[in-house]
Amino acid sequence: MDYKDLKPGKMELLVLGTGCPKCKALDKAVNELVAELDLQANVRKVEDIMEIMQFGVMRTPALVVNGKVVVSGRIPNKTELTSFLTR
Repeated sequence: MDYKDLKPGKMELLVLGTGCPKCKALDKAVNELVAELDLQANVRKVEDIMEIMQFGVMRTPALVVNGKVVVSGRIPNKTELTSFLTR
């Protein structure tokens, strides 16, 4: 992913996980919060283990905001998730 091609103000959100229930729950939570907060964001679910490994993530689920891993190995609560998406 080349982040320099993103439009200003548009976030790139990646939910990393191989399809486990926690990974699906994080994906759902992120998509719901993006809609609720009316954020300009591209949300993509990444299940390919090779792509996940490029981020150095050892435990899923993980959330990547604009190329930076902000959480891995757990599902953040709504307050945490909101802070990750609005900073």
